[in-house]
Amino acid sequence: MIVLVLNCGSSSLKYQLLDMDTETVLARGLVERIGLEGTRIKYARETDGSNYESEIPAKSHREAIETVLEILTREDIGVLYDLTEIDAIGHRIVNAGEHYSDSVIIDDEVLHTLEGLTDLAPLHNPAAVSGIKACRELMPEKPMTAVFDTAFHQTMPAESYIYSIPYEYYEKYGIRKYGFHGTSHKYVAQRAATILGRPLDDLKLITCHLGNGASITAIRNGRVFETTMGFTPLAGLAMGTRCGNIDPSIIFYIAEKEGRSLSEIEEILNTKSGILGISGISSDFRDVEKAAEEGNERAGLAIKVYSHRVRAYIGSFIALMNGVDAIVFTAGVGENDAKMRSIICRNLDNLGVNLDEVKNLIHTKAAIISEDYSRVKVLYVPTNEELMIARDTVELLHGDDGLPLEWKPV
Repeated sequence: MIVLVLNCGSSSLKYQLLDMDTETVLARGLVERIGLEGTRIKYARETDGSNYESEIPAKSHREAIETVLEILTREDIGVLYDLTEIDAIGHRIVNAGEHYSDSVIIDDEVLHTLEGLTDLAPLHNPAAVSGIKACRELMPEKPMTAVFDTAFHQTMPAESYIYSIPYEYYEKYGIRKYGFHGTSHKYVAQRAATILGRPLDDLKLITCHLGNGASITAIRNGRVFETTMGFTPLAGLAMGTRCGNIDPSIIFYIAEKEGRSLSEIEEILNTKSGILGISGISSDFRDVEKAAEEGNERAGLAIKVYSHRVRAYIGSFIALMNGVDAIVFTAGVGENDAKMRSIICRNLDNLGVNLDEVKNLIHTKAAIISEDYSRVKVLYVPTNEELMIARDTVELLHGDDGLPLEWKPV
């Protein structure tokens, strides 16, 4: 079964084509600056490692998807003879609110629901809806699925997701903690269970998705118990450019002192804060760590703040779950920054966490990187959200007997 996975951002399109019979990637790429000057497409043919990059005219996600489909079937660089080889399309959707607790096959009702959820993720949900509509026009006979960042977190208990504001705002507007990166947390939790040789529903895990955007999730017996991101991805950890949790009064204080509008402050908290805001150098941890090594005090402070917040959440989640079996690191920083993993795991030995510094440095694939005697295992697991989306798509389109379900174009 060939599945095309699409992730539509506000001005971007990430795509990946997978052969799910072998769970291998055939091609992947990115379209940047959709609707802006200088739109570019990047394409990698995984079958032979060849790459292609070009500037394209793409004023909409529809035009971007049309270009992707053309390249996938191009005689010189494509991996398909024609579009009939694509069996299904999986779409990544950022926020489903409380409407969906699992991935779903997209029909008219689902699409209508998604159109009504744009206010929950104003930059991403409208783009995803545009992508779905474009695929309906370009490949109307292909079944499509929606895989939600928030779905995995819908298993949280009410005490974890209800905010201490008047309850009527939850009832009227759905203001609650939703959590994000759910597809990644779900994938690495499943991989961790396999590596540990134990059923997921028999484990207490803390999964750390640490990238430019970052979140930590406590998973107990296969269900999310708590997570750091909230009503929006702005909450929780200090991130590359996002502030994470702060005193809400700061917003009004800055507005008064700086004469800023609320929308201007929201922009500052989303794009000029976090590691960038503290260090004054970059949101890229590599740049900040290099500056810290060269003696830049603010860069060093940014690293301390970041690792401090991560450790604080890990400790609190261990308390909430009354223990933990394993801590899992994933995403850009979590996967590639051995130094940051080491800093985070320091002073956690009293909680049973003992990182093996040699294993931490020489890992080449998903593995346990803690000392053999460590009561709490520490794992490095590269995330694969696209594979998780494709797996959900395959599962949705097959019945309990494993045979394809009958599907009719809508």
